Amino acid sequence: MQTTLYFVRRYPLGAIGAEIMAIFVLTALFAGAIAPFDTTATDAPASLARPGGVHLLGADFMGRDVFSRIVHGARISLAVGLCATALGCLIGVAIGLASGYLGGTFDLLVQRLIDILQSLPLLVMALVMAASLGPSLTNTIVAIAIPLVPNVARIIRSNTLALREMPFVEAARAVGMGEARVALVHVLPNTLAPLIVLATAQVGSAILVESALSFLGLGIPEPHPSWGRMLSESAAEYVRTAPWLVIYPGLAISLVVFGTNLLGDAVRDALDPRLRR
Repeated sequence: MQTTLYFVRRYPLGAIGAEIMAIFVLTALFAGAIAPFDTTATDAPASLARPGGVHLLGADFMGRDVFSRIVHGARISLAVGLCATALGCLIGVAIGLASGYLGGTFDLLVQRLIDILQSLPLLVMALVMAASLGPSLTNTIVAIAIPLVPNVARIIRSNTLALREMPFVEAARAVGMGEARVALVHVLPNTLAPLIVLATAQVGSAILVESALSFLGLGIPEPHPSWGRMLSESAAEYVRTAPWLVIYPGLAISLVVFGTNLLGDAVRDALDPRLRR
């Protein structure tokens, strides 16, 4: 409790970001109870209904409730963002730890591969992966996770290079510990602080990329509700006649990315010893 109060007082913007993310997480967890309508149920008489009344945020061109689709879209977006970030971090940690600890030719080859992956922007690489794998929930997670690997691998490698020469690592080797155990037990835990900061920031990037892929038709397919697909279906044809079809999904994307960025900045400041009093 005291730690939470200290965090709120010391990092008020981070606390706001945490509150925003908590709202979205709770919305995703209890989407079935919050949403008043089935996300796939169509209602022709309610087509393009304005916000208010039965449809709180209006209805789309098929009469589907926008509020219900946004609520269930939070579940999709958060699942993709968290799973893609976790998968990307897992692969990046394994590559970065092995590259930094083993060194030599293996490190040289791995870093050249990382350079190739980092030469492409995150969205461009995700587009290539998504187009190759095809639109589905699993493929979208993989397509977003792979471009996240290079940054994680670079950070873990740089920390591993510094840690493998530390006295406590030399002491572990001196008492007869195997190299794999030294790397996993003594080196890896000391690289987790920057990883937590990076992972927190990358969740927002992953959600934004998922929305972009869905907007282009390469992300989450129907009938799953996705904020990006909601924009794709409405942006060109209904942006003037029914602006709520664009405003509310766009606002949801903006808020969740804004919340993760605020939280990520606060976590970075909290874990950076140079910024502590």
